[in-house]
Amino acid sequence: MKVKVIPVLEDNYMYLVIEELTREAVAVDVAVPKRLLEIVGREGVSLTAVLTTHHHWDHARGNPELARLRPGLAVLGADERIFSLTRRLAHGEELRFGAIHVRCLLTPGHTAGHMSYFLWEDDCPDPPALFSGDALSVAGCGSCLEGSAQQMYQSLAELGTLPPETVFCGHEHTLSNLEFAQKVEPCNDHVRAKLSWAKKRDEDDVPTVPSTLGEERLYNPFLRVAEEPVRKFTGKAVPADVLEALCKERARFEQAGEPRQPQARALLALQWGLLSAAPHD
Repeated sequence: MKVKVIPVLEDNYMYLVIEELTREAVAVDVAVPKRLLEIVGREGVSLTAVLTTHHHWDHARGNPELARLRPGLAVLGADERIFSLTRRLAHGEELRFGAIHVRCLLTPGHTAGHMSYFLWEDDCPDPPALFSGDALSVAGCGSCLEGSAQQMYQSLAELGTLPPETVFCGHEHTLSNLEFAQKVEPCNDHVRAKLSWAKKRDEDDVPTVPSTLGEERLYNPFLRVAEEPVRKFTGKAVPADVLEALCKERARFEQAGEPRQPQARALLALQWGLLSAAPHD
């Protein structure tokens, strides 16, 4: 299983997942269909389906054009508001594309119909991969727009129980997320080290995805709501209350910060999104 990371728009990521034996491919969160099809052609793969995490424009805007260009393409997701949806998925449903298994995980909070996708191959040395959209990002999570803090907490808790493997998220927000995480836990050495690493990636104009769930548990405050320093920062004890307070504090933090110039991303080994998933240095 090979993953092509494709930077689009200001800070979004869409993905092409390739089953290398059959050359069958699945796309995740198609925002710029022509760029996706350029990569599909270069890779010589057959695109059979689109997995959409949620209905927001920057994750689903490319579905109608892609469906027009590729008649019969399956466009899958959990929310009827997703453009050109051909089938609505249910929580816990499993799909199969060649040797790739997909487990569908409903993760409401950012939107009511947000779906994350856990992909793996049997008897394969490649690690499984979680495509988390805006439910979970590197050192952060999406804003709670359509759900309660309890729903968001339950969604993140479920993702946190998955194997400590690769996470591909929907946005490049890592640097600002880690700056907030350092405010929450100024004595966390894992946050400090990851922030230093992310600053270097930002200087080199290189993406910070993928991450791993194992790493996220060490420095992502939204997965650390039971940890004493995070509870102390929020002044709350109940995990959902801690999460709600974190979301409010992060919103204030973002409002107070200087506007960050969006990264150009795709200058180094990323022209047309050609970056394969690889372990961090």
